Amino acid sequence: MSGRRPRLGLRARLLVVGVLGLALGFALGGALLLGALGWTLQRSADAEALRTADAVALLTAEDALPDPLPVAGGQLRVQVVDAQSRIRAASIDADRLVPMLGPDELRAGQRQRLVVDGQRVGLSGPVRVVTVPAGTPAEPRTVLVAKSLSDVRHSLHVVRNLLLVGFPLLVAGLAVVAWRVVGATLRPVEELRSGAAEITGRAGAERLPVPAGQDEIHRLAVTLNDMLDRLAASRDRQRAFVADAAHELRSPLTNMRTELEVARRLGDGTDWPAVADDLLADTERLSRLVDDLLLLARLDEDDVRPARPAAVGPVELGELLRAVAARYPSPPVRLAVPAGAWWTEGDPGELRRVLVNLVENAIRHASAEVRLAVAGPEGAYHLVTVTDDGPGVPAADRERVFARFTRLDDARARDAGGAGLGLAIVRELVRRAGGTVELADATPGAAAPGLRATVRLPALAEPDPE
Repeated sequence: MSGRRPRLGLRARLLVVGVLGLALGFALGGALLLGALGWTLQRSADAEALRTADAVALLTAEDALPDPLPVAGGQLRVQVVDAQSRIRAASIDADRLVPMLGPDELRAGQRQRLVVDGQRVGLSGPVRVVTVPAGTPAEPRTVLVAKSLSDVRHSLHVVRNLLLVGFPLLVAGLAVVAWRVVGATLRPVEELRSGAAEITGRAGAERLPVPAGQDEIHRLAVTLNDMLDRLAASRDRQRAFVADAAHELRSPLTNMRTELEVARRLGDGTDWPAVADDLLADTERLSRLVDDLLLLARLDEDDVRPARPAAVGPVELGELLRAVAARYPSPPVRLAVPAGAWWTEGDPGELRRVLVNLVENAIRHASAEVRLAVAGPEGAYHLVTVTDDGPGVPAADRERVFARFTRLDDARARDAGGAGLGLAIVRELVRRAGGTVELADATPGAAAPGLRATVRLPALAEPDPE
């Protein structure tokens, strides 16, 4: 298999493109310069020749032609010919026998501009010949003035040589400057690459160097560092989640193993029905914990790749609250649903899980009663409240309890307290439904203020029956 030719680096590619563009621009500019200079010098030569021709034509009209004709400079040749192309007057250096232009080249009564071989007038190189009608209608004459173009050609030759020598040197000098400038510009990029190569993903602050200039590379470095901060925060959360999950999973497994080891040592004295009951309780706790962990993992995956569940649709909150309350005895759970329909949009299963978690948390801490109610709308939201008459949650801890695996001290008993995932799941599911959840005292100032969990869900107009 043939090897691929190595590609140029970014710095070299930028230099090649810049130098090629610069060379092309200089070439076009040089061509335009030579063209403009040649046109300007040609116009200057024509103007000089025409001034001389007009002056001689004026003398011809006054029949005051001197002999020889006066001219300024040695690069001009002047002849005055009649209608039969006979020379009537000439400058001191002009031929007095052969006219500059033949009869077939002359157009009587017209101004002309021609380029002929300089040998016709005794000059080297091409010669510009202008013709100006003169004389009278009875005796028409034509003034012919030849101007050597050797000065024009010499000037163009000198400028062209200067461009051919100067432009390559200028391009080479600019290429060196561009190489250094591009290198200095890309140096922060190389520093970013080196910094990125040193990032290992291990614990500790890992950041990319930020250049001092307030340019695109500076903004790129700041954006990449923000991304690294988010990745580090996500990694820390995942590590904490894995550690907490491992600890929570270890507890029931350790209890189950201890009970089995004790039962095996006791032998015939073991109360196997009691052991089975304990093992079943630990198994159920373990199953609930695994289900909660799987749900949180699915919610996290949906945050990375958002996709609305297929079951999203209109949900009537009154019916949902009655279905949840029916799962629990009354008392302690009491239901307060005013007459009417309370529609929202969401996944019925997820909203039911929100209410079940809140109700079970309230039952775990209530002294005598748990009230489940719906009200609203308050603005664009319906309010669903779950209230208990327990000890409540201190204001400083009301945000912390929504974190995963967070349990207050009075909820750490294995039988009374959960794994600390219920409220975390509630917040995630409510957020997915477009609402919010917050905690507050049910009876502010009381010895046992209780706790009121308020869930705000988007209000939805009553759907049309299909």
